Amino acid sequence: MQNALLIGLSRQMTLERQMDVVANNVANANTNGFKADHSLFEEFLNSNAREDNFIGADRRVSYVQDRGTYRDIGQGPMEATNNPLDMAIDGNAYFAVQANGGEMFTRDGKFSLNATGQLVTTDGNLVLGTGGPITFQPTDHDINIAPDGTVTVLEGTAKTDSIRGKIRMASFNDPAKLTKLGANLYAAGSAVQQPDTKSTVRQGYIEKSNVNSVGEMTRMVEVMRSYTAIANLLQQQSDMHKSAIEKLADVPA
Repeated sequence: MQNALLIGLSRQMTLERQMDVVANNVANANTNGFKADHSLFEEFLNSNAREDNFIGADRRVSYVQDRGTYRDIGQGPMEATNNPLDMAIDGNAYFAVQANGGEMFTRDGKFSLNATGQLVTTDGNLVLGTGGPITFQPTDHDINIAPDGTVTVLEGTAKTDSIRGKIRMASFNDPAKLTKLGANLYAAGSAVQQPDTKSTVRQGYIEKSNVNSVGEMTRMVEVMRSYTAIANLLQQQSDMHKSAIEKLADVPA
């Protein structure tokens, strides 16, 4: 009977952590470039309580354990903005930015210019090109970003394009190993950078979150119902335990 209580408690603990993951996905359903997280579960076998005078081997008790989370790195839907500084990556690469004193990565291509004409993210982090930060001149207009990330402009009354840099697209052998830092930023972590020849930049688009809002809300309801069902089961087990003790106490000596 005690084993049933422990198993139910282990499931409730994993459901609580799963709810945190689902709630974070729902909260970021409208965050540009956000990648959804999902929980992983596995069976954890352990022997039950025992005494040395038991006959035969103990039966193993199957607990519930959340082994961790995994990230859905699938492409989010593209939304046209017609803003020449907005960019979306079609592929698995990431924009490289200068943040927190080092090089970080993001899929959020909602860019703008700061007071000095440098291309920055919504949080003011410098967007990096292959040769460093990308800087525009005050007279630049007709900004164009080619699919390979090359940034060209018309300067003043000039009729020919001037190159301002090339957007750096960082690719990794296993993007799921990137470390989430918050604020839509990732650190390389244990992921290894590698050449990317397939990803392209789409100017005037923003990649939206790949969270399936309906699916996540459904999952949230399922978690809440499972938690309530287990709570009811644990209460029944507790009542049975209490009843057994009371009946044993009434046995005549």
